[in-house]
Amino acid sequence: MAKVTRNSISEQMVIGVTMGDPAGIGPEVVVKALADPEVRRAAKFIVFGMNEQLCYAADRAEIEPFWGRHQHEKISRDYPYKVVVADYDEYSVPPWLKEPSRVAGEASIKFCTDAIAAAKAGIIDGIVTAPISKASWKMADATWPGHTELFAQKCKAPRKAMMFVAGPLKVALATIHLGLFDIRNKFTIGCVFEPIDLLNDALKEYFGVENPHIGVAGLNPHAGEQGQFGDEEDRIIRPAILLAQEQGIDCTGPIPADALFVKAARGEFDAVVAMYHDQGMIPVKLLDFDHAVNITIGIPTVRTSPAHGTAFDIAGRNLANPSSMKSAIMMAIQMAKTKRAFRPTPVAPSGRPAGDATTREDREEPSDIA
Repeated sequence: MAKVTRNSISEQMVIGVTMGDPAGIGPEVVVKALADPEVRRAAKFIVFGMNEQLCYAADRAEIEPFWGRHQHEKISRDYPYKVVVADYDEYSVPPWLKEPSRVAGEASIKFCTDAIAAAKAGIIDGIVTAPISKASWKMADATWPGHTELFAQKCKAPRKAMMFVAGPLKVALATIHLGLFDIRNKFTIGCVFEPIDLLNDALKEYFGVENPHIGVAGLNPHAGEQGQFGDEEDRIIRPAILLAQEQGIDCTGPIPADALFVKAARGEFDAVVAMYHDQGMIPVKLLDFDHAVNITIGIPTVRTSPAHGTAFDIAGRNLANPSSMKSAIMMAIQMAKTKRAFRPTPVAPSGRPAGDATTREDREEPSDIA
């Protein structure tokens, strides 16, 4: 895949959307989300997926196909469509299949790895991933348990964290896909410091928060109550917070989680670091399940996804709600724009901006091709 130059591409944002597991609700929520004219006006889109599955989903939803189609080997930033499907017709997943399978795992992995390659080549400005099945990936002999780990490895990012946005709440997780009883054996100062540090950077780079104020949750009930209910707060969390503070990060804690999330929802903190998966996910989904967005931070590529799964039980029945997918798409666009504005323009020795004489913002946006 050839890397594009700045002079050869359209300046409108181009977002890659991976279709997810072909047997899940991914095709349906992708079609329904991109069918919204407001979403299509916001950017151009390349869908990494299977045209047959997308057409089937459109037919069930009584939506007239609104996209162009090209073979996935020939993707380009300059398609004359607002939406184009990079079609992987070498894969065949029967429409009646509504469960994990090896072929669906292989296909959904390929969608992701090709989207990452396109982002590295400058063809797309961000990636939105529809839900995958971890069981399908395991059947396909994947070495990654999910999207976060795949993106970190392919982007060669030594650090990564999972972040969620739901209404006023922004949450990063210190541990991700670990059994609850396994956390104690893998709970270190580094695994608490890392999401604090990455979250601080993400709030600045992606959300335009100049001086983030971050709340850090305790692990145990009442944040340990001075060691009565566990010593992880004193041994691990407080040293991690101190380390972050020494690097100039404004963070506070450990705070009992039940109090912290209330304070964060009221706006007392810009974001929260939760210690384990469900500690963070329960308030996120209670607060705004239909619009919650998952973000991978710490990688060089913008990557978002809806905060729900494949929902095999309703797949193919035209029952899936596309709200979270729409939110993930719009957030990816907003993050890519903020990142572009946040990144300083390189300056040549002459004092002029390096590269083109004009900035991206100076240039005309291409016409809105339906």
